[in-house]
Amino acid sequence: MNLKIIYWSGTGNTRSMAEQIKDGAVSAGATVAIKEVADAKIKDIEGYDVVALGCPSMGAEMLEESEFEPFIQSIEPHLTGLKIALFGSYGWGDGLWMREWSERMIKAGAILVADSLIVNEAPINEECKEFGRQIAK
Repeated sequence: MNLKIIYWSGTGNTRSMAEQIKDGAVSAGATVAIKEVADAKIKDIEGYDVVALGCPSMGAEMLEESEFEPFIQSIEPHLTGLKIALFGSYGWGDGLWMREWSERMIKAGAILVADSLIVNEAPINEECKEFGRQIAK
């Protein structure tokens, strides 16, 4: 199983989540590539069994606007049939950004392989590792 993890992190919480998700997926036997969204291109979602996308809640519960949102816009036309998983951290609100993001990806044709993982503030390592194991199935 090949997994690609693409993320944006401002405070380091989502980066830590990505690394722990990678560890969990590797422990389940997956081959994992990880990349910050600033370095990601459309080709980075091709050829993987699952693509995990991570972004924290920003502003009024929205995706980060300068790097992550433009990347999502660029890949949206290419999501039909793509198996994805979504994750991110938040410091306020109730997860609206993740619900809206999940709905948006489904409308674009993506297949969510697991319930999205959101954590308040600092990630819980075992929870992130379990998510990695789950999406590596």
